Amino acid sequence: MKIGLVIYGSLNTLSGGYLYDRKLVEYLRAQGDRVEVISLPWRNYAAHLSDNLSFRLPPNLDILIQDELNHPSLIAANRGKHPYPVISLVHHLRCSELRTKWQNDLYRIVERKYLQSVDGFIFNSQTTKQVVDALAVHEKPSVVAHPPTDRFGEAVSEANIRERATEEPFRILFLGNVIRRKGLHTLLNSLGNMNCRLDVVGSLDSEPAYAREVQRQAAALGLQSSVVFHGALNNESLRQTLRRAHLLVVPSSYEGFGIVYLEGMAFGLPAIGTLCGAASEIIADGETGYLVARDDSQMLAARIASLVNDRSLLAGMSINALRRYRAQPVWEQTAQRIREFLYVMAGNKRRETV
Repeated sequence: MKIGLVIYGSLNTLSGGYLYDRKLVEYLRAQGDRVEVISLPWRNYAAHLSDNLSFRLPPNLDILIQDELNHPSLIAANRGKHPYPVISLVHHLRCSELRTKWQNDLYRIVERKYLQSVDGFIFNSQTTKQVVDALAVHEKPSVVAHPPTDRFGEAVSEANIRERATEEPFRILFLGNVIRRKGLHTLLNSLGNMNCRLDVVGSLDSEPAYAREVQRQAAALGLQSSVVFHGALNNESLRQTLRRAHLLVVPSSYEGFGIVYLEGMAFGLPAIGTLCGAASEIIADGETGYLVARDDSQMLAARIASLVNDRSLLAGMSINALRRYRAQPVWEQTAQRIREFLYVMAGNKRRETV
């Protein structure tokens, strides 16, 4: 089958959403499908809307997947009858992110028009599906397919975890691009006088003004000696950093799924996320980590301190986290479900046109 995938920029962009897209392309090609990646340039939202004047659906495909991130560019192209099914791959909606009401009201209008223009959906979580359903999109065929979380495999044993729990200093890992939505500023405000080290791993180039802001914040809080900004790391360096850490903290204002939490759990790291978005699909509060209110640095500080001060609690929660990782379906199973869904959708379209 010949499949198209529409994205912005490069498929090699470092983020959870692009990892999903990249791994899906790899899997489909490995099964013998031809996958054409159609890349539109990264610009601002208004410029993306102007793509509607020129972008047209590519010819000679059996099915087209569109990363929903591209929604402002695609509404006009999707209008009317499609020569093949158009499937939206939804990581999370832009209007779900934290910003001013008038901005999200605008994004909600545009996203609703886009979501109504496609034939079906691939969702990365039940939470994302529920959010799309709440936009009153007419019910369409869909599949919920959780992202790939097994790129490192199971990286530690339970014995390793118990030994690590006693080590000093206590090491916290923030893993993700340094952007406001990921909540690093909230984490920095929570550290206070705690005797711990924070490793910040993720690109400093996605929102450079915010990256400079949190670096200044760390200095103003007197955390220069305990907070290390690594930037992006290669897989082996990242693996070593994960293996040394005690706790993963990514207090995002919103996550459509949160691949990072399960990747940390592969190393036996309890995870702290927020009550917003899909983190609750992964983190069992008080068992495999904690869920805190968005931007609540005091609650976050209390949860971190409970693990710093009680290493038996840390060890037990770390083992629970590893077991939660083991229970997650592997990517090949998930990707197979996506491929089966695509073949059904393409077959149904062919029967309609006969």
